[in-house]
Amino acid sequence: MKKENSNLLVKKTKWSNSRKEALVGWLFLLPELVGMLYLYVFPIIFSLVISFSEWNLVGGFSTIKFVGLDNFQKMFQDETVFIALKNNLIFTFLSVPTGMALALILAVIIHTKVYMKEYFKVAFFIPYISSIIAIGAVWSALYHPSSGPINMFLKSIGFEKTPLWLADPKYSLIAIIIISVWAIIGYNIIIYIAGLSNIPDELYEAASIDGASSIQKFFNITLPMLGPTNVFLFITLLIGSFKVFDLIAFLTDGGPNNSSTVIVFRIYEEGFRNFNMGYASAISWLLFIVVALITLISWKIQKNKVHY
Repeated sequence: MKKENSNLLVKKTKWSNSRKEALVGWLFLLPELVGMLYLYVFPIIFSLVISFSEWNLVGGFSTIKFVGLDNFQKMFQDETVFIALKNNLIFTFLSVPTGMALALILAVIIHTKVYMKEYFKVAFFIPYISSIIAIGAVWSALYHPSSGPINMFLKSIGFEKTPLWLADPKYSLIAIIIISVWAIIGYNIIIYIAGLSNIPDELYEAASIDGASSIQKFFNITLPMLGPTNVFLFITLLIGSFKVFDLIAFLTDGGPNNSSTVIVFRIYEEGFRNFNMGYASAISWLLFIVVALITLISWKIQKNKVHY
């Protein structure tokens, strides 16, 4: 009898209410975990495997052939990859600081100087939630070399030679950067306004009593207090800038003369136009390493700064 009672006690302790609740919780999480394994972990492992292989997508899995480091060797000899990487770095270093600076200025103005703040928040946020293809179509009309409003305005103020914008190798990437900054600026403004709302008013009141000007308040109170917001925006915009694809595919198709080709577009060309999935996967791992290195460096630099 004592043995039976002890066995029953062991069974009861094994299936206590807390353990049952934990089991139910894991069962609810199971579909999400399976989905993550299938949609994230498996594609990452599979792309790493085929980066060392030659695989024509049209031929199916039977055409996969291991080629070792040939894809990576070919990548470092491919001039177009280096052009795409250079364009991507130019896009990043121009679009990210410009977008953050403009959004910060507008956010400060809306937060402190403007009535009907909610209206302006919505007005600036609309491009962010709009279809990027629709945005591209509108800007394509604005950039039209002969009848576009932008060039017509430039001619009206005295410019004899106006840029061809999307059709000009010198201006195509700049034109896409302008669209990208305009499309994302509403999101940046909302994030900055949220950060500004968390700064205590007492700090500005104390600075006013001490005779600080608006510029001094901005550089000595606003910017330091927005440290975590700046870090968040910088890293998210940095990663997003390396994923730019849709505007380029729709407006320039990487041209003219590869002047607007970026890494993701190069991956698309190799994988879904040339059907060379092995080489496309090798380029995608180059992109992953570049983004990871830049993110880690920026995170390390920002981590050493003091955030209030």
